[in-house]
Amino acid sequence: MLTYREALQQVLDAAVVLPARRVMLDQALGLVVAEHVVAADPVPPFTNSGMDGFAVRAADVAQAREHAPVCLRVLEDVPAGRVAACEVTQGTALRIMTGAPLPGGADAVVPVEDTAAAGHPSREGSWVGVEVRKPVPRGANIRLAGEDIPAGARVVESGALLRPAEIGVLAEVGCAVVQVIPRPRVAVITTGDELVDASERPGPGRIRDANAPALCAQATAFGAVPVRFSRVPDRREDMTRVLSTATAAADVVVTTGGISMGERDCVKDALEELGAERVFWRVAQKPAGPLGFWRLGGKPVFGVPGNPVAAMIVMEEYVRPMLRRMMGLSLLFRPERHGALASEWARRQSDRRLHFLRVFVREENGELRARLSGPQGSGILSSMARSNALALIPGDATAVASGGRVLLHLTDEPEDH
Repeated sequence: MLTYREALQQVLDAAVVLPARRVMLDQALGLVVAEHVVAADPVPPFTNSGMDGFAVRAADVAQAREHAPVCLRVLEDVPAGRVAACEVTQGTALRIMTGAPLPGGADAVVPVEDTAAAGHPSREGSWVGVEVRKPVPRGANIRLAGEDIPAGARVVESGALLRPAEIGVLAEVGCAVVQVIPRPRVAVITTGDELVDASERPGPGRIRDANAPALCAQATAFGAVPVRFSRVPDRREDMTRVLSTATAAADVVVTTGGISMGERDCVKDALEELGAERVFWRVAQKPAGPLGFWRLGGKPVFGVPGNPVAAMIVMEEYVRPMLRRMMGLSLLFRPERHGALASEWARRQSDRRLHFLRVFVREENGELRARLSGPQGSGILSSMARSNALALIPGDATAVASGGRVLLHLTDEPEDH
């Protein structure tokens, strides 16, 4: 039987980066760029004012003081989006708004708060004069053409993750369509005659299906696109049909339930009927020991136990890193830390299986302390909701004393590249 690490490596070996495609910029957040992006034009494209004020010649206001202001004649108002009709000459100024092109002859901008009106307003409401009460050096409050990004600069490297800042930069340089690694499509198939929708009141012997919404939500949280299929009855012919459809519609297929040794567990039989290549079945871990992994038509297929905790842990520990590799991301795994288990944990005997414990972790006195988030049965989904990490207990450990060190996977850490 494979260990967790061995099984995970075989999953990652089967992960292939998806072919790049071009998408609109507003659809590219969180994706990896597949080619370098070079700025065709400088940013900003012209020298402009860094604030609201007056475009002046610095030499004209060098002697300006609060008690002895310098008075300049205002020739024109220049709002953002308009080019001045005249130039600044000795003894003149242009009123200018933030972002407006700097007029010819000006080499500085005086902030409006360092000025006062002079003379009388014209009929149009424009100032005819301004008193400047503080000097400014040449270049003050001016944004030079290309000072952010010069023309020809590489603004985004191939392999970079597109965060909001990169999206803004691409917009600045006019890149409205970008070549990226797309989001994988994940088919989620739940099986079982006993399952009903969350909106239904279960009848005798029936339960609500938690796996489909939970696993679809995980796929979305991982950056993928879930493709939810209708539940499949415990019949091989139905499973064969849905698997065939799912592999055509998605990049990764995840089935839950029907994977053990029971007479009505039909997932393995359906996959074999379709000619799937089995990579492994069963892993020395708890929960999710009867985990299977196949390749069908070149697509990865996970056969996951139906217990909701087992299904979510497989998504977290196996499917998530595979999806990240398929998306071209360089960091595949959650942050790993070591911390102290706050209470004693023990199993009946050494079964050589890695145990995933649901825990809630927080820092106390400079150390991470992990507390069990509830009962650890693989059907106790509420303990998954109360956890923010998984503690990995190796197969040769029969117990962990209170305060004992454990390896932690921090599942609620922010996403990183």
